Amino acid sequence: MSEFTVAVIQIILAIPCGKVAGYGQIATMAGNPGGARAVARVLHSCTEKHSLPWWRVIRNSGEIALPEDGGGALQKELLLVEGVVFKSKSKVDLKQCAWDA
Repeated sequence: MSEFTVAVIQIILAIPCGKVAGYGQIATMAGNPGGARAVARVLHSCTEKHSLPWWRVIRNSGEIALPEDGGGALQKELLLVEGVVFKSKSKVDLKQCAWDA
């Protein structure tokens, strides 16, 4: 496993309940600015094995990246249970819920 992958896993595991982080934010924190797609690949390949809280990872704009019928509705439901506030149907209020690591 690459250093970047290990760092991404550790960062995602550290996102607190009720907070969200963007793919790009995580990539930058892991030492690869511009590596947002690589973060998505780590999520896809490592979520089950490492029990990653995948629902806490969203677009840097605050939007849920998944289509509603492709996991987006579940992601929103899980975030709402944690107390995450939404500004619109699929956009998180980042002023209240962004993780400031």
